[in-house]
Amino acid sequence: MFNDTSSLRTHLATRRSGKARDMIAPGPDAAELRDIIALALRTPDHGKLAPWRIVTVAADQRDALAALLKGAWVRENPGAAGLDLSALDQFAHQAPSLLVLLSTPVAGAKIPVWEQQMSAGAVGMNLLHAAHAHGFVGSWLTGWAAYSPEVAAAFGAGDGDTIVGYFFIGSPARDLDERPRPEYDDVVRTWEI
Repeated sequence: MFNDTSSLRTHLATRRSGKARDMIAPGPDAAELRDIIALALRTPDHGKLAPWRIVTVAADQRDALAALLKGAWVRENPGAAGLDLSALDQFAHQAPSLLVLLSTPVAGAKIPVWEQQMSAGAVGMNLLHAAHAHGFVGSWLTGWAAYSPEVAAAFGAGDGDTIVGYFFIGSPARDLDERPRPEYDDVVRTWEI
């Protein structure tokens, strides 16, 4: 994919997250999405446990996702019935492509759960890099929908499993702005004994 190290540096320096609500078509076709996911799976995985799962949500499943989110929200928030839940509907329908990443730690493995969860997070970052390498923009979102036990169960989460995030992929409606980044000296220090 990268024919020299300067191309990789350029890729890393130019990757941006886009706002899912601002993504437009085209999104990745089936072959591109499969390649994006395959690239994302090339992630650090101590013990070769593959402690993650990815669920694709097709365009014709977005209404069902919206219904799931709204139903779970009302059940988890007494008094929410009758409120405007259009934000949940918008969440379910944004961007051309949607993937749900689950952390699925292997119980009883010698690899600590934290390392397995970090591996799932690395898959998430690789999804964003792979989308960018294919010329798309990605967005990793969490919020209430990532922490709802009912929603997680609907995506196949078992005991100890969690939603890492919703990964929206599409084309940016406009050029993406650079956001403020941490200053090197604010977050990096030399270890002193």
